[in-house]
Amino acid sequence: MTHRTQMGADPGLEHCPLMPNYGAPSIMFVRGRGTELWDREGRRYLDFVGGLAVQALGHAHPEVAEAIAEQAATLVQVSNLWATEHAHEVALTIDRHISAGAGLEPGHQHGQVFFCNSGAEANEFAFKLARKWAGHGRFGVVTTFGSFHGRTLAALAACGQPNKHEPFAPMPEGFRHVARDDVAALENALDPSVAAIHLEPIQGEGGVWPNSQAFMEAAQQLAGDRDMLLSLDEVQSGLCRTGRWFAFEHFGVQPDVVCLAKALGNGFPIAAVWARKEVAACLQAGDHGSTYGGNPLATAAARKVLEIMERDQLADRAAAIGVRLSAALAALPRVTDVRGLGAMLAAELDEDISKDVAGRAAEAGLLVNPITPTALRLTPPLTTTDAEIDEAMAILSGALV
Repeated sequence: MTHRTQMGADPGLEHCPLMPNYGAPSIMFVRGRGTELWDREGRRYLDFVGGLAVQALGHAHPEVAEAIAEQAATLVQVSNLWATEHAHEVALTIDRHISAGAGLEPGHQHGQVFFCNSGAEANEFAFKLARKWAGHGRFGVVTTFGSFHGRTLAALAACGQPNKHEPFAPMPEGFRHVARDDVAALENALDPSVAAIHLEPIQGEGGVWPNSQAFMEAAQQLAGDRDMLLSLDEVQSGLCRTGRWFAFEHFGVQPDVVCLAKALGNGFPIAAVWARKEVAACLQAGDHGSTYGGNPLATAAARKVLEIMERDQLADRAAAIGVRLSAALAALPRVTDVRGLGAMLAAELDEDISKDVAGRAAEAGLLVNPITPTALRLTPPLTTTDAEIDEAMAILSGALV
């Protein structure tokens, strides 16, 4: 029996007109609300994938939907040669929260923001920014094995996953990778050609692996000592997901650059790169741009998302979800370890069965992500209720037997 059959494949998708980048789709969803999804046959699912950490507020949040509809009838796009209100306000809010998380003096603007449309675009710009800031001859970027930074060519080169490089070789030069949490290897990789250390505080696609405190502290110290940037990819871990506004807060470091996306629009495409003002000052008009980046429609969505995150204290809710979900996962059969922070978790299994388990769970009405052959990733909306967690764990328990 194939994975597609196990998941109760929609027969209407047998001849799918979409390219096979994501494999053969097995379910067609038509409606969502909060943590719930419905397919076109009317079957209900609990979504503990959350668009891969996108749906922080859950599906079809009424306030976000209203903000998008209102803005769509007002102004959708204008060239970035001019300013728009929502982009201005979202940038200020991002700067305020990153500055607070880094322990910088309140009441001052410490950074500036560039808007784009996806996490890959955000990382691409972070690499360009590092090169421009460092100057000619310093172009290297050091990341870790197992990391994931996107699928555009430079972002792919930054990924510490050689199997993803091979079909598209040769990769752009300048990227090197070291073992996660290996301080000595990181130090040895930092020759004078390196412009930035670029890290996920928690590896997402790599299997939900938080970096160690010692490694994060060493990365900041080494970057500072050698006049390099500490650049953080918080595309998946940022914006309340881990129980803090940003994952870097768990480690007490002060980044020079932060990449954001996913939860920022709660499903509407938008991404952002924050950089300290001293770093952003290296840019000149024309160095980089994005036709759609920071458009009024996307930033209206982001403005409402950030407003709700603040008002409803979703970082605290993510922490509470993490406590309940971690305990429930640890008690399940065949689960040998639970790792992650807040509502960004992985359950390690005792065999290479994650795809089969995910298939059985989907058939029973629960979506989870088989992130490695032996691990399931769970990134539910931060609005998920305790009752929904309990229901999901009952389904997953049955799928593991």
